[in-house]
Amino acid sequence: MLLSLTRPRRWPLAVALAALVGVALSFFVLSNGASSASAAGGTFRNPVGTGPDPFMTYYNGSYYLTMTEGSSIKVHKAASIDGLLTSPATTVWTDTDASRNKDIWAPEFYRINSKWYMYYTADDGTDANHRIYVLESDTDNPAGTYHFKAKLVPPNHDSYSIDPTVLQVDGKLYLLYAGINQWQHNGTNIVALANPYTVSGNSVPINTAGDCADIREAPETVHGNGKTWMTYSVCDTGTPDYKLYEMSLADGADPMVAANWVQHSGAVFSRNDAAGVFGPGHNAFFKSPDGTEDWIVYGAKDTSAVTYTNRTSRAQKITWNSDGSPNLGTPLAIGATENLPSGDPGPATGWINDTNTSSGVGSVAYTGTWNAGTACGVQCFWGDDHSSNQTGATATFTFTGTQLALLSVMDTGNGKAAISVDGGAEKTVDYYPSSGLRSGEDLMFTTAKLAKGTHTVKVRVTGTKNAASSGTYISIDRAEVWS
Repeated sequence: MLLSLTRPRRWPLAVALAALVGVALSFFVLSNGASSASAAGGTFRNPVGTGPDPFMTYYNGSYYLTMTEGSSIKVHKAASIDGLLTSPATTVWTDTDASRNKDIWAPEFYRINSKWYMYYTADDGTDANHRIYVLESDTDNPAGTYHFKAKLVPPNHDSYSIDPTVLQVDGKLYLLYAGINQWQHNGTNIVALANPYTVSGNSVPINTAGDCADIREAPETVHGNGKTWMTYSVCDTGTPDYKLYEMSLADGADPMVAANWVQHSGAVFSRNDAAGVFGPGHNAFFKSPDGTEDWIVYGAKDTSAVTYTNRTSRAQKITWNSDGSPNLGTPLAIGATENLPSGDPGPATGWINDTNTSSGVGSVAYTGTWNAGTACGVQCFWGDDHSSNQTGATATFTFTGTQLALLSVMDTGNGKAAISVDGGAEKTVDYYPSSGLRSGEDLMFTTAKLAKGTHTVKVRVTGTKNAASSGTYISIDRAEVWS
C-alpha cells in the first residue's frame, strides 16, 4: 500500500503537492462540490487561507491548515472547512538558531506512529542556504508544541533544497523535494528515510518535464487505481503561468529508480483567465472527513501580473479519469460556491453581495454617494462592486449569525476605512495594497465571534489614505457570514 503527503510553498521559488493513503501515516481531509449561483445549505466559498503553499489535514474532527507565513510555522484549525479562513492561527514553531530561522516556507505535517512530524525549509536570510528540517510533536496534536528534531541533508546533496513532502510506499518512507540537480535549479529529487527524521543514503534526481526552463518544485502525491500520482509545479511562482504537471509510479515499483516514474504529457492544472485564476500551483491533496472524496488545496492569485504577493489558498474537489489518473479539473473562481466536503459538519456560510443580494443571511445599505458597476470583472464576487471616495459615506451590513468577514478589492487608488461592529469602537483598515498591485476578494476585516443573533458592521469612508495611494476610494464587494 502507498501513502503520500503535502506541504506549502515559499515566495520567489516554491514547491507543493502531497496526499496520503495508507498505513503508518494518517491525516488530512476535505471535500467540495459543484459551483452554484446561489448559496444553499452545506456550501462554502474560497479562499480558505490568506497565504500560499497550503497543506491540509483532517484529523480527530478538525481541519488543520498550514501555509507559508514568514519566519514561523502557524497552524489554523477549524471544525469545518468554511471556518479556516477566520480561524485563529496557533504559532507552533519559531527558531532561535540564526542559521535556520528565516524564510520558513511550505510546512507539511504527517502523523507517524502517534507523533506528528513537521517538514519545512528555512535559511539564514540567504536564499541559496535553504535546507530542509523536521520537527517532532510533543503530543498527538498537530497544532500543539513541537521540538527541533533534525536537518535532512543527503550525503550527495548538501545544496539548495525546498518543498519537502513525505511519501510512503510498501511501508517505507521517502522524502520528495525540490533542489538543484543536473536538469534544473529547482529539480525534483527523492531520498529514502530510515525513520521520519533520518536520511538513508544518497538522493536520486528525477527528470521531470515542463514548459518552463528550470523550475520543477513542490512535488505532492496522491494514490489511486494502482499508482502513486506525483504532481509538481513548473514555471516561476510569480508568473501567471505557474501550473501543475504530473508523473506516476506503478504499485510495486521502486521509487528510488528514476526510470520507474512515468511522465504524463502536458499540464494537468493551469491558469483559468475567464475565472480570474492565475498561477495555480504548489498544491496538496486531502480526503473529505468521511474519506469518500479527494480534494486539492492550492495557491493562486487573481492578477496576471508577475508578483510573488497576493497568493491565497483555495480548495476544490477532484475526480478520477477513466485511465486511472486524477482529474484535477479547472481552477474555480475565488468566490465560486462549492458544496462542503462529504462529512463536513458545517455550519455552512452565507454571503451578502454589494448589490444587496444575499443567500438569505443579511443585507447591505448605503449612505452618501457610491459608484456601482462591473469594471472590476473577475476580481470581484459576481463581477461587481460599489466604491466611494466621499468622506463620511457608509455601507452597513446587517446580518444574522455569529461572525462576518469582509472581502474586497485592494487598489492603488484606495484609502482607509473606519469599521465598527454593533456601533462599537471603529477600527481603521487600509484598502491600499502593499504590493502596489490591484487584487480582489482580499480579506479586509473579520469580526470577533459574536453571540448568535442580528448584528451590524458599518464601513465608513474616512477620506484618508496611505501616502503611496493616489486616492481615497473604499470598495464594497462581498461579506461572508457564519451562522
